[in-house]
Amino acid sequence: MTQKIPAADGALAVVIGGGNGIGEETARLMASRGWRLAVADLDPDAAERVAGELGGAALALDIADAVAVDRAAAAIEAAHGPVGALVVAAAVFQPVLPPAELPLEVWERTVQVNLTGTYYANRAFGTRMARQGRGSIVNIASIAAIGSVPVHAYASSKAGVVSLTLNLAGEWGRAGVRVNCVSPGSTLVPRVVERIRSGRYAADPAEFTALGRIVQPREVAESIEFLASDRASAITGVNLVVDAGWHVAGTWAQYGGVRPAPTPAPAAGGAA
Repeated sequence: MTQKIPAADGALAVVIGGGNGIGEETARLMASRGWRLAVADLDPDAAERVAGELGGAALALDIADAVAVDRAAAAIEAAHGPVGALVVAAAVFQPVLPPAELPLEVWERTVQVNLTGTYYANRAFGTRMARQGRGSIVNIASIAAIGSVPVHAYASSKAGVVSLTLNLAGEWGRAGVRVNCVSPGSTLVPRVVERIRSGRYAADPAEFTALGRIVQPREVAESIEFLASDRASAITGVNLVVDAGWHVAGTWAQYGGVRPAPTPAPAAGGAA
């Protein structure tokens, strides 16, 4: 018998970056679990589309604008009540370039959005949660934060998100606020699907994972919603890696790679 997952009973969740990709998948899953939703995104049309389909509120938000983030936190609380969970999924990416060729403005924008913007959001919403004595924050980092990859600005910004998460978990723990992060591996959101289709990757990303496949957006969303919910009530300060085993498979390369699945044994009772 399948165990029924408890619903959120109408708690309010804010998903920043909820207009596409992992953020959108998370917003849809949270709505199905009984969360009320406020969907924020730099793209107002995307926020309106997702929020409209889920019966939630929508707002345009540039996470890199500290004043705008503070105003959004105040406006959401005033209109919809205390925020029970915050998911920070907004991010920008970068081209794969060596340091000498990576424009400094790309570095600065990447760090400003991914790390500083995450801090702005955590500060604005987490401070309010601490005052009310309850809340949960889930920041989205990346496997780039835990490995060596040729995206220097992006990986550094996401490593900063992991560190920020640990620090704020300690800061607000006694106030009843849990802060965790999820680090997805290559995930089949439209952007990644297009890169695979167009041959922009040197090889199939599935070849570099222990499970031999790429992560589905729903799998990341499940992890985010779990950490946001009361089912994870004793969990704070963790970085949950959801990568189909990318970080463990890499070190097997010098031994010939991860072993393939064994050949299934023949069925018993076959013809003589």
